Amino acid sequence: MSIQTIGVVGAGSMGSGIANLAALNGFHVILRDIEDRFLEGALSRMEKFMSKSVERGKMTEEQKQETLARIQITTNLEEMKDADIVIEAVLEDMALKKEVFSLLDEITRADVILATNTSSMSITEIASATKRPDRVAGMHFFNPAQLMKLVEVVRGFETSAETVEVLKALSIRLKKEVVEVKKDSPGFIVNRIMIPQFIEAIRLLQEGVATEEDIDKAVKFGLNYPMGPFELQDFAGVDIGYYVMEYFQKEFNDSRFAPPLLIKQMVRAGRHGKKTGAGFYDYNK
Repeated sequence: MSIQTIGVVGAGSMGSGIANLAALNGFHVILRDIEDRFLEGALSRMEKFMSKSVERGKMTEEQKQETLARIQITTNLEEMKDADIVIEAVLEDMALKKEVFSLLDEITRADVILATNTSSMSITEIASATKRPDRVAGMHFFNPAQLMKLVEVVRGFETSAETVEVLKALSIRLKKEVVEVKKDSPGFIVNRIMIPQFIEAIRLLQEGVATEEDIDKAVKFGLNYPMGPFELQDFAGVDIGYYVMEYFQKEFNDSRFAPPLLIKQMVRAGRHGKKTGAGFYDYNK
C-alpha cells in the first residue's frame, strides 16, 4: 500500500517526535490532540529541535520551514479520514487507547493500518476495540523519536503478516532499525529487559547499598550504557516506569516486577522526573 499521509494522535513528547520524524522524511502529517495548547507546545518542541540542527549545519532554515509546512495540526479526530496510516501516541491508559481506536476504526478507510506506540501494553486488547484486528499492530518508537534508531513492530494475536511487513517497510523509510516482536508479550523486547534493571537499581538505592550517583556511574562505565538507570528514569518519567512495573506485575502475575516502595513514594510525592523538576535527582537546585 502507498503511504503518503501519516496521522499521529497525541501531541506529547512521543507524538510530537513521531510527527516531526515523519515530516523530516517527506511525509505529510496530520497531528491531533484534544487542545490547541498541546499542539502549540508540540510545534514549539519541533521548532526548537530543528533549530539546533540548523545551528549544527545538519539542515538549512529552508528545510526546517518546509518540514513544518508538512505538518497539519487539528483538535478534530475526524481529520484522520485522510490518513494512510494512523499512529496513536496518547497516554498509557488502556481505556483511553481503546476509546481512540474504536473511534479511528469508524473514521478511517477500511484499508488503513492503526498502529499504537505503547511501550508495554497488549496490542491484542487494543485491537479488540476495532473491527480490523488484523490491521492493528504496535509501532514502538523510542524517545526522542527523531534520534533514537530503533522501532519495535509488535504483532497482536490477529495481526496479519501483511500489516507487519508494511510497518517494517515504513520504519525503514523513516530511517530506523526495525525488530519484529512475534508475540504480544508485555514490554515487548526492550522494556522487558530494561524494567527489571530499573527495579534492581531502585532496590540497591532503597537498601542503602550505594547512592543514585554511584549506581548511575557504575552502570555507565561498567556496562558502557549512555545513561544510568536513574538518569534514564528521570528523563523518561518516573511515573511512567512505575505504571509499567505495575502492569508487568499484573499481566505476568509475578512479584519480581512489583514496584519497590521507594518509587511508589516518589510518585505519590509528585517527583516524576525532569518534567516536574525532581525525580531521583533534584533539577531545581
